Amino acid sequence: MVFGTAADATTSNLMFFGMMAVIFAVMYFFMIRPQNKEQKRIQAMLNALEIGDAVVTTSGFYGIVIDIADEDVIVEFGNNKNCRIPMRKAAIAQVEKPEQAAAEKK
Repeated sequence: MVFGTAADATTSNLMFFGMMAVIFAVMYFFMIRPQNKEQKRIQAMLNALEIGDAVVTTSGFYGIVIDIADEDVIVEFGNNKNCRIPMRKAAIAQVEKPEQAAAEKK
């Protein structure tokens, strides 16, 4: 009884590695690449953060940035000017520049 030849085994191995490469490429373009793009967008947003910007935190609080340090910011919440909370920059989910807010109200 003759089982497969060496050429059949080589072809089978090449098809296996080809399919693995295709699966990795699909995973890269549908999972890894969009996540990297989102991380770059968030980092650019946080790097452009300035005093006076309106922010929304990851917990849903709205506030105004009043001071910026390396990794921390001080955010003022509500109408009470005494409600100032230091927090990490990573806790900021969204930034709205003052000129953007004025343009949207028009």
